[in-house]
This record gives sequence, structure tokens and C-alpha cells, in this order.
Amino acid sequence: MHTRRSFLRRTSSIALGFSGLQRLSAANGKARSVRGFGPLTPDPQKILDLPSGFSYSVIGRAGEKMSDGLVLPALPDGMAAFPGKGKEVILIRNHELNAGSGASGGPFGRKNEKTDKIPRDRIYDPGKSAPCLGGTTTLVYDLASKKVVRQFLSLAGTLRNCAGGPTPWNSWITCEETVAGKGGDLARDHGWCFDVPATDQPALAEPVPLKAMGRFNHEAVAVDPDTGDVFQTEDRHEGLIYRFVPKVKGKLAEGGKLFALKVKEKLGLDTRNWSEKTFSVGDSKKIEWIEMENVESPRDDLRIRGFKKGAACFARGEGMWYSRGSIFFACTNGGIKQRGQIWKLTANKLELYAEPNNADLVDNCDNLTVAPWGDLILCEDGKGDQFLDVITTKGKIFKLAKNAKSSGEFAGVCFSPDGSTLFVNMQREGLTLAITGPWKEKG
Repeated sequence: MHTRRSFLRRTSSIALGFSGLQRLSAANGKARSVRGFGPLTPDPQKILDLPSGFSYSVIGRAGEKMSDGLVLPALPDGMAAFPGKGKEVILIRNHELNAGSGASGGPFGRKNEKTDKIPRDRIYDPGKSAPCLGGTTTLVYDLASKKVVRQFLSLAGTLRNCAGGPTPWNSWITCEETVAGKGGDLARDHGWCFDVPATDQPALAEPVPLKAMGRFNHEAVAVDPDTGDVFQTEDRHEGLIYRFVPKVKGKLAEGGKLFALKVKEKLGLDTRNWSEKTFSVGDSKKIEWIEMENVESPRDDLRIRGFKKGAACFARGEGMWYSRGSIFFACTNGGIKQRGQIWKLTANKLELYAEPNNADLVDNCDNLTVAPWGDLILCEDGKGDQFLDVITTKGKIFKLAKNAKSSGEFAGVCFSPDGSTLFVNMQREGLTLAITGPWKEKG
């Protein structure tokens, strides 16, 4: 078992009120009456309903021309914000797109006629007949003027870039949610992570697959700034939680070792609470890490081999975020009612942080972030109306925003470095939004 003394500093600054969450986990009726920022006000533009005093701007719209002459791709997903010059913020945004042949919504135009605008060696998979359309775009936004300075393609030729996570070395790790192999229209294997530097000038990242981090249905990552270890979720109904220990901190391409989370003295524990309740809200169990082998396997069997070795099983691990010594992650269909779970990983312990079991409270949480004041902000990806939800540090849940346009999911929620602006994507609509308001007036 791999251990490090400096893994994830302990903290009590984001301790949740267990009694409140235990009531939430048992709730079967309507959502609790929690003031939060107040009731949501219908948006005349029918895009985003927000509480009184809050406003939004559309800062990215799929199909518009970018600064590099390419097209802003569709299906924006995971995202993070980095400090830029002065009042500028650098946003790196995923696009969950597939291969280019017969597909649409990519950066190169309807018939991929703009492919020749970028060097071929900067497209990870140029494909047999058309390039893969997934990747990332970077948007530079001025907080003072509330205007977009520029936006451009920053990683090209990947597939289904779903989520990822920011790093302490000022980059975004973007993750492919696929294990598609070479063949057909694909010229290269997929199922990897890529490191994309945060820069305010148009530039394409070198498309180097971080193969030592494993080949599986990647979703999100979170990095411990002390050690440089990278934690990863897997979007499968029986996924694992992984920990990548790099040979050199901040240089993931130089390789390292991959481990899977195991609950101590519990071989192959099923944490999903589907057929048997193994965790209650507030439960905290000691963990250890199992070293994985053959992490580049083309058989999509990493989780199966890990489970057989004793690793814990999770229900569709998705959003993941580091904050003040802890890592929070969402399991989208975990829980007795399969409405989602939120987990907290601190030092050598795993804690079930929330399990609402009520779609009125939280309907299948996906991406998430931690607000500067410690609350969790959750993106819903369920059925019917979709919301941004808040779980407060006192264990209360309220609605922050509603998709007023469709039942499409929210994704990529993150705050600007100064905490003044919340950014989020509306995936189906292809929109990136900047939200401002009286954040300090939460009740």
C-alpha cells in the first residue's frame, strides 16, 4: 500500500452538520424551506432563473466565431477558472464531442473545412476521414467590463471531453469519457487525460496522452497541492476512485503509479447503497490504496480487476473538487433512491457527506465546486427541470438557479479566483454563463 504523510491536510473549516444531512437523506417529501438567496425569479429571456439581485451574461455561444478563426464547439462541459492579467479570468472549457465523420458541432466548421487552420501534429487524432471533434477551448473574460477578451481552441482531436480539474501548476486536466480504440474512423486509441496550460494567448496544447493515469471512462480529477497526487472519478455504474502518484510533482507526462481506493478491512465494499446500505450520512471509514497494474489495458477492465483486488465500488463517479484539505466528489446515481451521493475524502478517511434521496432536493448531481465560503454548488443532470443546487456548511439545501430553456444539464460550475463571479455551462444549449450577485447575503 502506498502512503504519504502529507496527503490532504486535515481541516474542520468545511465540517457539515450531520444532523441536518441525516434528515435530508431520509426526506421523502418536498424540499425543505430554506431561504438561501431567496426564491427564483422567472427570466424574461427564458434562459436562466435566478434569485432577486442576481444577473447573468451569456459569454459563450456554440457556433460563434472564435478569435482564432475557428468555431466555438457545442456541448460545453467541465470547466475551471484561472487568474489572468489584472481583472481578467482564464476559463478552460471541455466539449463532450465525438468523432468528426458525420458529426456536427465541432471547431472546424460543418464540413471540417477549417481543419487546415491548425498544424496537423496538434490534433491528437486526425482520424481516417475527419478529425475527432472533442477537446477544450479557452475563454479570456474581463471581470471589470464583463466582456469576453478572446476565446480559442486549446486542445484538439480528442473524444468526449467530459470533466477534469484544475491543477496547482496553472493548467486544466481534461478527461476523455470513453475507451474507444483505434479502428474505423479513429486513428488512435482513446481513454486518456491531457494537461492543458492556462494561457491568455491563442495556443494549442501539445496533445500528449497521460497514459500512466489509466485508461477508463474518465470523468473528473482533483489535485492535492501538497503532494501533486491526482485523484480521479470513473463514470460507470460500478466505477472506482483512483489516485495517481506522479514520479515528478507537476509533470504527469513523466509517468507514475496508479492506485484504487479500498475501504480498510472491507474487501470490495459496494458504497452505492442500492441493495444493501453500507454507508449512512456522516459515516466515516478508514481507507487504503491498492496499486493497479496494466493500467493501459485496452479491455476496459481496470475497474473489474480493481474490485476483485478489494477496491470499493461507486455509482457513477462524476464531479470532483479539492478545497482546503478535502476532496469532494459526486456519485450521480448513488443512494437508496439513486438520486445521487456526495462523498468527502480527507487524509485517510472516506465520509458519506450527503445522500438526499429526493429529486426535489437534488436530482442526480454531476459537476460540482466549492464556494469560497465553503458551500457546495452542484450541477443537476437528472430528469425534468434542472437546477444549480447548494448544500450549505450547515447541511441545508436550496436552489440557486434553474435552466429556464430546457431540461438540459448544467456543467462546469466554478468561481472566478476573486469569488465575485460564478461561471457555468448549459450543455444542451451550448451556452457559457457568468453569474454575479449578492453572494454575501445568503440566509
